[in-house]
Amino acid sequence: MTPSTELHPQSPYPYSRLPLPLIQPILDPHHFAPSCLVAQKAGISDLKASPSTLPSYQFHGPHTLSIVINGKNLRLSSYRIPAGIYVFVNVDSRRRWKSAISFLSSDESVAWGNVVTLSSHTSPTLSVEIRASYEADRMLGSGEVIGELQISWDELLDHGDEPFDLSFPPVRGVHPSLTLKAVVVYACDDQDGALSDSLVDRKISRDTDAGHAQFVEYVTSENVSHLNAAVEHFQLVLDQCPVSHPDHATALTNLAWARFIGYIRNDLQDIDATISLFRDALALRPQRHPDHSLSLNNLTEALNWRHDKKGTAADIREAAQLYHELLPLCPEGTYLRSTTAGENGVDYVIGRCNDLPKDASDEGIHLRRVVLELCPLGHQLRPRALDELAKAVEARFDQHGSIDDLDTSIQLGREAVSLCPEGHSNCDYYLDNLAYSLVSRFNHQGKPNDLDEAISLHEEALCLRPVGHKSRDLSLDNLGGAFIARFNKRGNIDAITRAISLYREALTLRPPGHPHRDNTLSNLAVALQARYNRMDVSEDLNEAIDLYRESLRLNRHDNPQRHRTLHNLSSVLCSRFTQTQENEDVEEAITLCQESLATLSSLHPDRYFSYMRLQVAYLSRYDYLHDPADLSLAVENFRLASWHPTQGFPQRIIQAYNLTVAAEQHGHALEAYSTFFELLDAHLATRSSATSRREAAASFYYARTLPVDAASYAIRCDNLQHAVELMEQGRGQQWSLGSRLRTPVEDLESANPNLAHSYLELSKCVSDAAQSSATITDRAAADRAATEYRRITRQWEAAVAEIRDLRVFSRFLLPPLYEDLQAAARQGPVIILIASQYSCSAIIVPTSGDPHHVPLPIASPGQYDTHLIGTKAAAERSNSPAADTFTSIPLHAAHPFRTNPDGSKEPCLEDLYICSYTPTLPALVRSRQGMKKRVTPSFVTVGQGQPGGGKGKALLAVDSELELVHKLVPATADRTTISGDAATRAGALEALQENTWVHLACHGKQDPAQPYDSHFVMKDDHLTLLDIMERDIPNAEFAFLSACHTAVGDEETPDEVIYLAAGLQFAGFKSVVGTLWEVDDAVAKHVVKAFYTNMFEDLKDGGAMDCTKAA
Repeated sequence: MTPSTELHPQSPYPYSRLPLPLIQPILDPHHFAPSCLVAQKAGISDLKASPSTLPSYQFHGPHTLSIVINGKNLRLSSYRIPAGIYVFVNVDSRRRWKSAISFLSSDESVAWGNVVTLSSHTSPTLSVEIRASYEADRMLGSGEVIGELQISWDELLDHGDEPFDLSFPPVRGVHPSLTLKAVVVYACDDQDGALSDSLVDRKISRDTDAGHAQFVEYVTSENVSHLNAAVEHFQLVLDQCPVSHPDHATALTNLAWARFIGYIRNDLQDIDATISLFRDALALRPQRHPDHSLSLNNLTEALNWRHDKKGTAADIREAAQLYHELLPLCPEGTYLRSTTAGENGVDYVIGRCNDLPKDASDEGIHLRRVVLELCPLGHQLRPRALDELAKAVEARFDQHGSIDDLDTSIQLGREAVSLCPEGHSNCDYYLDNLAYSLVSRFNHQGKPNDLDEAISLHEEALCLRPVGHKSRDLSLDNLGGAFIARFNKRGNIDAITRAISLYREALTLRPPGHPHRDNTLSNLAVALQARYNRMDVSEDLNEAIDLYRESLRLNRHDNPQRHRTLHNLSSVLCSRFTQTQENEDVEEAITLCQESLATLSSLHPDRYFSYMRLQVAYLSRYDYLHDPADLSLAVENFRLASWHPTQGFPQRIIQAYNLTVAAEQHGHALEAYSTFFELLDAHLATRSSATSRREAAASFYYARTLPVDAASYAIRCDNLQHAVELMEQGRGQQWSLGSRLRTPVEDLESANPNLAHSYLELSKCVSDAAQSSATITDRAAADRAATEYRRITRQWEAAVAEIRDLRVFSRFLLPPLYEDLQAAARQGPVIILIASQYSCSAIIVPTSGDPHHVPLPIASPGQYDTHLIGTKAAAERSNSPAADTFTSIPLHAAHPFRTNPDGSKEPCLEDLYICSYTPTLPALVRSRQGMKKRVTPSFVTVGQGQPGGGKGKALLAVDSELELVHKLVPATADRTTISGDAATRAGALEALQENTWVHLACHGKQDPAQPYDSHFVMKDDHLTLLDIMERDIPNAEFAFLSACHTAVGDEETPDEVIYLAAGLQFAGFKSVVGTLWEVDDAVAKHVVKAFYTNMFEDLKDGGAMDCTKAA
C-alpha cells in the first residue's frame, strides 16, 4: 500500500484549549473598583449586559458607557491556543474591568457584547488590553497579553453612537482589533472597594504572569535564556501549588507547555518528563471538568511529537484514542476544533496509524475502528482507514477463521472502493484488497459469485497497473491466485494456463533479491502442481518441487506464510512418491507437515491443510509398506482435518470425499461417509434459501453418488440399519433443511412451554430473514443480509442445543435413526432401491424388525429388470423411495417378463404390492402424522388451458377435464373451480392454501438445471416449486397434478428428487399424484376419469374422502 500524504505533528503554534464563556474575578495583586452597570439607552437596547458585571450604583456625574462587541485577528505571540479571550480595561489602579471569557472561533475572532460603565473624571486616558486565558475554569494569573494600547477619553467618545474599530499593534503579521461603541451616560457613585487576594495567591499570580511573559519572549526571540526563565517561574509556581491546591493542574500544564516547546525547538531533551506532567494534569481534570478537553489536547500533541522524533508506535496509538475522546468535546467553529481536526492534528495521527504494521489482535482492530471513527464521511483519509481496518479484520480471520470477520472485511473494502473517484491514487490497491478478500471467502464458503467478482476486480486493478507500474507484480500474483481457484472449482484449463502465465510474468518483476520473490516462486509452484494433479504432466511436478525448495531457501523462518510452502512441498513430494516409490520423498513429506504444524496455533485455519497433507502422506506410506500404524495415523489426521473448527466447510467436505474414495479400499469408509454428510449438512445450513442450498450442494457434483455408495458400503459391512440411515441422511438433505423450521413442537410445548415459544419465535425470525434476503440483488446489501441471517441462525442453533439438553429431546432435529424411519412402513413395507458403482441392491424396511437385503445384478441403467425377487410380504401397499438410477423409472409399470419351466409367468412387483413413491422416508412419516388431524374436505380444481403468449400451446381439454372432476367429486365436499383469467399465480397459491384437496390441470415444466424454478403455467406468472415450498399448508391432504413432468427429478443432484410433486408433499400434502413424462391432453382426461371413479366408488353409500386410497 502506498503511504498516505505526508503529514507532520501539529505545530506547537497554535495549540488550543476549549474556552467556556465564564466570568471570573480578577486575581491580580492590585485593588479593583467594580464597574458600574447602567440602564441601557436607545440605540443599544439589543445588547445585553454582561452577567459578570457587579451590582449598579447611583449616578452623580458624567461617565462613559463602553460596549465591547467583538474582536478579530486575535493571534497569540506564543502560538499557544487559549481556552478563551477576554478584554481588560484599566482606568486607574482602582478602576478596572474584565469582560467575559469567550470562545476563540476558527477565524480567530471572538464575540462578547459586554456592557460596562467607567468613570472618566479621574484619568485622561485608559488602558485596553486583549488577553488570552489558558484556563476555562479557574484562572491562574492574568494570562497572555495579545494586544495593549492607551486611548484617551476624547478618542473613545469621538465616534458618537457608531461602532468603531480599535486596532492594536501587529502580532504575527496581523493587527488584532476590537469593535467598540461608547456614549456618555449619567454618573454613579465611585466605589473604592477592592477585590483582594492573599499575599500567597498574589505571588503565585505574579510568578505565573512573569512566566507567560518570559515564554512569549522566548518564542519571539528564540533566546533560550527566556525559556529557562519561564521554566524557572513556572516551576516556582508549581512548588507553591501542592497536589491539594486548586491551581495544581494549571501549574503542571504551564510548566509542561514551556518544556514541551523547548523540546520541539531542540532546546530541551526530556520529553518523557514533560509528558508525565501533562498526564498528571489530565488526571486532575477528569471528564466534565471545564479544562478536560484542553488537557487531552496537550497530552495528544506531546505524544505526537515524541512519536515523530522517536517513532514509538504506542504514542501514536494512544494519541488516536485521545483524539477519539477529544473531538466530540470540541464544538464546531471553535479554534480548537479547527486545529485539532486539521492535517497537523487528527489527520497526522490517522496517517501515522495507517502506516502502522497490520495487527490482527483485538486491541489492534479496536485501534483501527477508532481511527475510522476519526474519519467521518467525506474525510479524505476515510478510504485508507477503511482499507486498513479491512486488512486487520481479515488477518484475524486468517488466524481464527471467523466468517464474520471476513464478511466485515469485505463490507469495509466495498465502501473503500465506492469512495474512490476515477483517478484516485489508491484505487488499484483498494480494488486488489477487496478482490483478495472475496477469493478468501470463496475458498471458505464456496460461493461462485465471490470468485467471479474477485477476478473482475483483480483485472480492473491490473489495468490500473500497466507495464512499468511499481505494483504490477502484486496484481499479477493476486490475479493468478484467483485463476487457480477457478481452475480447482471448474476444471477450466484456460484458467490454469492463465495463472501460470501471470506468475511467470510476476517472477520477472521480482528478480533475485526482491523481498517477495519467495511468494511468487511458491505461488507458481502451486499452479504447476494444480495442473499436474489434473493433467499428470511430470515436468510440472518436478518444476513445482524445485520452485518450492527455492522459495523455502529464501523464506525466513519467522515468515508468517512459511507453513504453507512447507505443506505444499509435502504434497508434491507425496505425488512423486506415488510415481517413483522413493521412500525419501514420503519421509520428507511427513517431516515437512509436522514442521508446518509446529508453527501454527491450535485454532489456526491452515492447520487443516497440514492435517490433510499428513493424512495423504501416511496413507501413501501405508500403501507402500502396509504398516497398520500408518493407516491409523492417516485416519486420525483425517479426523483432525475434517473437524478443524476454523476451516471452511467446502475444504473439509472435499477432504471427507477424498477419504471415502480411499477408504473404500482401506476401510473406515463408514466414518468417512458419515463425516461427509454431517459436514455437507452444516455447510448447506449456512445458506438462507432453498435455491442457494441446492447450488451449494450441486457444486460437489463429483459426490452426488455418495448416498448410494454409503448405503452400499454399509450393506457390504452387513449393517443394513445404518445403510438405511446413511441413505436417508445423504439423499434428503435439501428437504430436511427446508422442513426443520416447520417441525411440530407439541410435545416440547408440554414439557417446556417457554423453550418451545422461544424456538418457534426464532424459527420465524430465521424464515423471515431467509425470505427477505432472497430478493436482494445488491452485493453489499446481500453481504449484510447474510451476516444478519447467520446471527439469527446462531441464536436458533443455541435454542436447538438447549432443547437437546432435555433427555427426551436429545435427538431433536438430528438425522433420524432406523427405528424412527421404520415408522414409514407401518402401513406396508418400504423398498429402497440402491444403484451404486460398487453394488446394486434393494433394502426392504418391514413393518417391524430388521431390514432385508435383496442383492441385484449390476447392469447399465437401461438393463435394470424391475421385478424384485424375494420381496413377498403380507402388506398390500409398498412405498419405494427410488435412488439415483431408479429415480425416473416407473417401477409400478413393471410387467412379467420371466417365464417359469411350466410356462407360467413369475410374479413381479405389481402382483405383490400396490406401489406408491415417496421422496424420502421422513416425508412419508410426516405426511402420516398429519393425517391424524382431519378437517372438513374442500376440493378445488385449478385449470389453465390458455396460458397466453409464449407459455405453451392451448390445452383444449382442460375445461372439460375440470367439469368432469367436479362431477366425480362427492357432493359432501365443498367444491370450487378456478380457471381462465382467474387461474393466476396468486389465485393458484390461495387455492392451495385454503383447500384440502387440489386438482391442477395445466402445463407443467420441470427445470432440470434449476429444479426450484420448475413450475405450473398460469395466466400471468409461473407458479414455481419454490413458491409452493415457501407455503406451509398443514391441512392439505391430496393433490392431483394433471401436468407434464411433475415427478421428474434433478439431473445434477438426482438423489435429492427435487420435483413438483415432492414440493407439494413438502408443503403439507399427504398424497400427491404426479407424472414422469409428457401427458397428452386427451389421454389425461381419460386417466382422470378412471382415477377419480376408483377413488370415490366406496363413497356412494357415505363415508369420508380418504387420500390414502390414491395408490
